[in-house]
Amino acid sequence: MFRSTKKIKLINHYRILICLCFPFGLCAQQQIPLDEKRYVDSLEHVLLSDRADTLKAEAHFMLVDYWKFKDTLKSKTHLTAGKKLTTTSLYQQAVIPFYEGQYYYNSNPGKASAAFKKAISKLTPFHDKRAYEKLAAAWYNYALMNKDAKGYDFIMKITLEKAIPYAERAHNKVMVGHYYTQLATILMNNAQFSKSLMYNQKAVAILEKTAPKSSTLLFAYLNGVSICCYTEQSEKARYLLHKAKKLLAPYPDSVNNTLYYYNETLYYTTVNDLDKALASADLGILMAGKYHQDQMVQQLLFRKYDIYRRQKDFRNARNLLLDIVKDQTLMRNPIDKAMIYGELARTSAALKDYPSAYSWLEVQKKLNDSINTGESRIKINELETRYRTAENRRRILALQSQNRQAALNSKNERLYSGILAIGCLLLFVILGFAILNARSKRRLAEQKEINYRQQLEELERKQQLKITKAMLDGEECERERVARDLHDGLGGMLAGVKINLSSWAGDQSQVWEDKSFRKTVDQLDSAVSELRRIARNMVPETLLKFGMETALKDLCEFYMREGLEISYEFFDIRKDIPLTIQLNIYRIIQELVSNSIRHADATRILVQCSQNESFIFITFEDDGAGFDPASFRNSNGMGLENLKNRIAYLKGQLEIISAPGEGTTVNIELNTVTDE
Repeated sequence: MFRSTKKIKLINHYRILICLCFPFGLCAQQQIPLDEKRYVDSLEHVLLSDRADTLKAEAHFMLVDYWKFKDTLKSKTHLTAGKKLTTTSLYQQAVIPFYEGQYYYNSNPGKASAAFKKAISKLTPFHDKRAYEKLAAAWYNYALMNKDAKGYDFIMKITLEKAIPYAERAHNKVMVGHYYTQLATILMNNAQFSKSLMYNQKAVAILEKTAPKSSTLLFAYLNGVSICCYTEQSEKARYLLHKAKKLLAPYPDSVNNTLYYYNETLYYTTVNDLDKALASADLGILMAGKYHQDQMVQQLLFRKYDIYRRQKDFRNARNLLLDIVKDQTLMRNPIDKAMIYGELARTSAALKDYPSAYSWLEVQKKLNDSINTGESRIKINELETRYRTAENRRRILALQSQNRQAALNSKNERLYSGILAIGCLLLFVILGFAILNARSKRRLAEQKEINYRQQLEELERKQQLKITKAMLDGEECERERVARDLHDGLGGMLAGVKINLSSWAGDQSQVWEDKSFRKTVDQLDSAVSELRRIARNMVPETLLKFGMETALKDLCEFYMREGLEISYEFFDIRKDIPLTIQLNIYRIIQELVSNSIRHADATRILVQCSQNESFIFITFEDDGAGFDPASFRNSNGMGLENLKNRIAYLKGQLEIISAPGEGTTVNIELNTVTDE
């Protein structure tokens, strides 16, 4: 029982770093070979020779992939040169988007994803070995580019249903072995270690026969090291690490050495040889920095954090975690993010910095509330089981085909036997009924799965709506409470002080002649006005008394001053809109006006608001400094986050049209009918 609990803790603690192959896990044809110099020299030789343009184009494209991690300028140069040489080959024209995706692979996942999707569309009409290989790689790389958005179960699905089948159709055993390694990685990342080890052993068995000196086999060895370390099989890990080291020994400058140092660090940590682990991590960081492998640098920093934690050097451990949070490379996945915050809380507590520990724990709790790792694990298990079932079914079909052939031979030999003919006919009838019955059951199961997914998505949407509503309601309640305290408490006190001073000064005529006294009274007046302005912004009394249209007009007039003109137009705004929705619309426009004044230095603002049945349309324009809309989408500021939440709560749509120096236009569509 103790051993099991210890293993679970180990798995949970290293959850963020189990996925080793994803930063470099391309298909076999796109991996960087061990003998890089010989590989590059051979391709450069093709470019300098009198070979056909199609061969030179292929060499350029392969160099696109080689340089994408090391020198993006060279990668771009080879991509451009390859495109120019593909004027006569339809297949190579179809391959261009694939290598565009390879070029953007490490720098722009969005563009890479779109390029791989385009490559899939263009390559599908081709039916030969090379097209199938590229389709396998394009599908898998497309899945990798969408890992943060769609999760590991999406990569698992694409690997099982697209990448492996295309690799098998291409009869490329190296690719099949590579994708078995990737399946092992996904299963390992979800703590399915027995299945993970099974697929990795299958990969090693294939690759040792077909590609014994390849980087693909190297990755399979190192993947096995990770699995064995996380399952405390240190002897097996040492054996595989030795094999990997032997493969890499002739190539000390290979970019693949960074992954080796990572696994060597993991192994020495597992056997508690922490000084050697620290030395290996430092070597890996140095080499990963040299080759611009930013994610590997961060993963090795996390390994160093764990070493410092084990050495009880909690101050250095926490500093490394803070550097990782600042870099953000390992913070893209919510589960990994929550894990790092949990480690910050744990380390801060060890330093007796309990306020920081509590703060990090609160951040982790909020993230954990929105994460359901179990569901992803179930999906991955279902996909893997479905794949194994499909493999078994193929074997059964192959056996059935052999049996049918034997039956056909027997029928030909006994052609004149009527009894056997009738028996065979009955057999086929029964088989037909069985197939129809199986198809019917399969369709019913598929429909049930679709219904379940739809119900799950609907429940998730409703839950998110409840959370957003509770957050917005809580915010408004807190605004109202603070405004009431300011107005009734501090406001009353300041007004009382002013009245007392004025009353006292009324009996002391010489006091009014004192400039300092008059300045003090004026300052009290300004303080009371400022406090009332703050209270009014927090709770729009005009909205509560006279409705949204009057409140919005009052808001626009309130912000107008010399040098700032605000025009407002309202059309067909109904009076029966629920108060909570009116308040959210008011806050949205208030946030837009406030942002324009504070950040854009606008001199003219236009606010238009109209209603058509249950839909509210808002148009906001200013002539301010403008900005890049992409920065808005990536922004996590509190004001912008509240704006997004309010629009989402009202099932709205947001469009921003802006550019630096050209002002800003914001179009918003909201629905006044919400699901409570």
